[in-house]
Amino acid sequence: MENKNDKFDESELTELSAKILLGMRKASRKLVEESAALGRSLVISENGEVKRVPAKDLLAKLNEDERTCH
Repeated sequence: MENKNDKFDESELTELSAKILLGMRKASRKLVEESAALGRSLVISENGEVKRVPAKDLLAKLNEDERTCH
């Protein structure tokens, strides 16, 4: 890495990208969990179609996806 202030090497970018994605996943899950607890819906895009979905349904899908991925 030449200058820490303006350039990242590939491994640093990979690590930074992974941290950003993890943070986004955590924030998204928190939004869905809090919305579900309050009985709210969230707006999503699925296959280009905008939909309003109960957050409890999204949370159930997230939990199901996590079980099948591990």
